[in-house]
Amino acid sequence: MSNFVLSSETRNKLMGVATPTIATALFKRGLRNQFIQDVRPLSPKKANMVGQAFTLRYIPAREDLNTIDVFRNPEHPQRAAVEACPPGAVLVMDSRKDARAASAGSILISRLQVRGVAGVVTDGGFRDSPEIANLDIPAYHHRPSAPTNLTLHQAIEMNVPIGCADVAVFPGDVLVGDNEGVIVIPAHLADEIADEAVEMTAYEDFVTEEVLSGATIIGLYPATSDAPKIKFAEWRKKNGR
Repeated sequence: MSNFVLSSETRNKLMGVATPTIATALFKRGLRNQFIQDVRPLSPKKANMVGQAFTLRYIPAREDLNTIDVFRNPEHPQRAAVEACPPGAVLVMDSRKDARAASAGSILISRLQVRGVAGVVTDGGFRDSPEIANLDIPAYHHRPSAPTNLTLHQAIEMNVPIGCADVAVFPGDVLVGDNEGVIVIPAHLADEIADEAVEMTAYEDFVTEEVLSGATIIGLYPATSDAPKIKFAEWRKKNGR
């Protein structure tokens, strides 16, 4: 488990950048498989989801071990994870990309919201998805799924390395989710990725304005001479960026 602690400064920076920008910054460092594919927000949110990963791993259910009575046990890993996930963290579930049964439902996710958890992500599905969509907590899944998790999934352990839609997620990694999807930043890179993404976002906003005003992208994106860099510096000063 990482000893990295996400600072409020880095969190705030990541709140203002998009997952595609982060993906490019990670690609520059040779990391190509950090975006959690086929996992989407249940509803648009005005702010990014940002938090360190707290994980839950499911394995295929075995019928004699997954009767409805297992939920009476307060140490059941799914229930325990909902109560143990720290405020400000993101609960990430490895459901083996199997959305035929729910990873969780609205009551558990409501509990996460009340506890101050920053978001919840699964590569499977959620039940009660219309209710979850109306909650304030960001929630990401593959698709809705009404059957209880016990139908196909056995929650087996929490806060261990997992795969979520074939992306490695280690406890303490930093997840950023926007209305496009979720990306995983290795903990040791979070500060420098946040810094670079803020710089990239400012330049991309400048480029967008230039392009919408009729400028060509050649020589501008990326900048291949001093002229766009000088103009960007002037734009940045004018816009307080």
